[in-house]
Amino acid sequence: MPRLTIQLCTYKRAALLERVLEALFDQTVPDDALEVVLVNDGSPDDTSEVIERVRPLARCAFTVIEQPNGGLAKARNAGIARATGERICFIDDDVLPTPVFAAEHLASDAKHGDVIVRGAVINTASFDDLPTPIWTPANYSGNYFWTSNVSLRRSRLDLAGGRFDETFTEYGWEDIELGMRLRALGTRAVFNRFAVAFHHKPPPASTNVEGILRQVRSQARTAVQLRAKHPHWRVDLAIGTTRPQRALGEAVQRSGIARRLAPLLRAATADGAPLSLPQRLATQLLATDAYYDELARAERAAS
Repeated sequence: MPRLTIQLCTYKRAALLERVLEALFDQTVPDDALEVVLVNDGSPDDTSEVIERVRPLARCAFTVIEQPNGGLAKARNAGIARATGERICFIDDDVLPTPVFAAEHLASDAKHGDVIVRGAVINTASFDDLPTPIWTPANYSGNYFWTSNVSLRRSRLDLAGGRFDETFTEYGWEDIELGMRLRALGTRAVFNRFAVAFHHKPPPASTNVEGILRQVRSQARTAVQLRAKHPHWRVDLAIGTTRPQRALGEAVQRSGIARRLAPLLRAATADGAPLSLPQRLATQLLATDAYYDELARAERAAS
């Protein structure tokens, strides 16, 4: 039995996946201490070809699950079902682990025992120009259970139900929901700043704006779903429904500034170039307006 399973799901990110798998196959732990379980969630691109091209590089056990697209929670669960490690580490398909990544998660397990281990995530515009893998407070995330870089013992996951909630079929919050169940069990979380991974996050371009707005609307719908399952102040804070957060969102909506900016933003970024700082701020206002608009719709529909 391997000591650690690294589980990831992929959808339409063939260009990044090859680098991610190469990094997973180049870990410093003994080969028999690690397995990688990858779920291809119905990618319509050449993901399957990339997997087969990289497969010969695998020194550890490597399991691939091919399935029709069903969303992240369902894909995660398919991976969990095939995982055999004592501890399961979740990453995303746009996250590049450093060579000591697995070793550091296991070191935290040896030191702290049955805890959630949160690793460091450093944003980067390109996997070809990586910064020095040193975590700083600027990269800090307060998320208790964030599947970009997190691990826990399989026995602890089983105590919390052993699965992600598959009723979350759209973008957002399925990891936070599992985290709430783990919190309810009194599960302690520790942070290992040496368990570093790079998150591919290039600057937004005009071609991303519509996708960003679709994503935040999806996130608003699943936020309402999350709060119905876990009516807790931590959830309110995470999804932006505390009184100060709502007041700010409603002020943006009432001002109408986002709607006035929308045509200007589209006209200024029609060439697909990276967004300037003012354009990024305009996009944030548009996203805030869209999020709280969709949140109100979803709350009305749920009432």
